[in-house]
Amino acid sequence: MLVIDKPAGLPVHPGPKGGPTLTDHLDALRFGLPRRPEAAHRLDRDTSGCLVLGRHAKALARLNRLFADGKADKTYWALVEGGPDEAEGRIDLPLAKRSDDPRSWWMKTDPAGAPSLTLYRVLGRADGLSWLELKPVTGRTHQLRVHCAAMGWPIRGDAIYGSAGRAGPGLQLHARALSLPLYPKRDAIRVEAPAPTHMRAGLEACGMAAVAEAPALTRPSAT
Repeated sequence: MLVIDKPAGLPVHPGPKGGPTLTDHLDALRFGLPRRPEAAHRLDRDTSGCLVLGRHAKALARLNRLFADGKADKTYWALVEGGPDEAEGRIDLPLAKRSDDPRSWWMKTDPAGAPSLTLYRVLGRADGLSWLELKPVTGRTHQLRVHCAAMGWPIRGDAIYGSAGRAGPGLQLHARALSLPLYPKRDAIRVEAPAPTHMRAGLEACGMAAVAEAPALTRPSAT
């Protein structure tokens, strides 16, 4: 397994519009193995932070299963417009695709959609801005972005679901940490990615230096 700190703006896989992707750089991460590593899960193009790569087919299958079974504990940081009144809580809103177009990844809240649960905690506040810790218990496409927007506090810089015009430099969403229970008789492996440059001003305004090492939320098992 390798875990990289993916920069914002770099797609993981090639898309219809072409352009550079993470896949273009994976051959440089072989470190002596005959094949390049491959991503074990997804991160949106504009989301920075922890991305897990499986170094060979057996490892990739094992990692894929951890993510598919909801056993990988994921923690994100987000800067949102406004913010929740409560210090912590849960967003339990089913999600579905906006359209039947197979090329579309845009999502919406829908009572008939797939069950989707996100836990949140406020880590800091500034004028018109909140710094949230987000933990997706389920793993739906764009889950954190849609859930935050539906609650009335969209993630800054979200050109699809938020108020991009007041956003600042890019989507303010960062995959802060991962905890992976790879070995039954050992503690889970935990990896953290430092705050990205494009979010630092907002995080510091919300008091990042004082609470960056706060204990993470306890995450329930997926149902």
